[in-house]
Amino acid sequence: MEQPAHKKRIYTAALVIIGDEILSGRTQDANLAYLAKWLNVQGIRLKEARVVADEQPAIVEAVNACRARHDYVFTTGGIGPTHDDITVDAIAAAFQVPVVLHPRAEAMLRAHYAERITEARLRMARVPQGADIIENKGSAAPGVRVGNVFILAGIPTVMRAMLDSLDGALEGGDPVLSRTVGAHVAESEVAELLRTVEADIEGVQVGSYPFWRQGKIGANFVVRSTDVERVNAACGAILDGLRALGVDPVDGEL
Repeated sequence: MEQPAHKKRIYTAALVIIGDEILSGRTQDANLAYLAKWLNVQGIRLKEARVVADEQPAIVEAVNACRARHDYVFTTGGIGPTHDDITVDAIAAAFQVPVVLHPRAEAMLRAHYAERITEARLRMARVPQGADIIENKGSAAPGVRVGNVFILAGIPTVMRAMLDSLDGALEGGDPVLSRTVGAHVAESEVAELLRTVEADIEGVQVGSYPFWRQGKIGANFVVRSTDVERVNAACGAILDGLRALGVDPVDGEL
């Protein structure tokens, strides 16, 4: 009798969105949908999301509950330079460890700000003891990883830069493949094309990275998936769509 195929374990994640401004309605969250798509590309499913106030007990309770149930927990918000950015302190409390300055994060911030460094800016080098930092190519301020918890910025562009450095680095998903299409075109002119490609081809994520060089505006469009055929299909659709708009794209990075 034929044995049933082994069912691959599904790795799961939770998101804890931290911020009074979200709960008050002053700010709309723009990170949940992006993180869910990014996790899908990594082969991980987002199974739970919570929104909590900037209060340490609420953050501790939510993070501890989520990390007990899921393989990964992501938090967004509350890691800036001001006194009310308490996420690092709260997660340190959740892990029952002290808060320390991370030497590499401190060096990065000092190099970036030079004579403009302040005690407030150095707050962004604070981490729970034993934590690692998450690279952020967009600015000097890093994210933080402690155990299975990933502490990310609330500002969407910064959060996405931190996620970029985690591509393919999480256990549980299939290897992430990527391919880039470059073009001298404004993002606003191709936003609908990129949205359509991502919606039409399941299991792909399309990232857009604009630049300005030598007096020319342009962007590199990075397609990510665990499936090479889907990557190639999406890149083909982007190349065809750009040409239809009268743009001369490059199959690669500009």
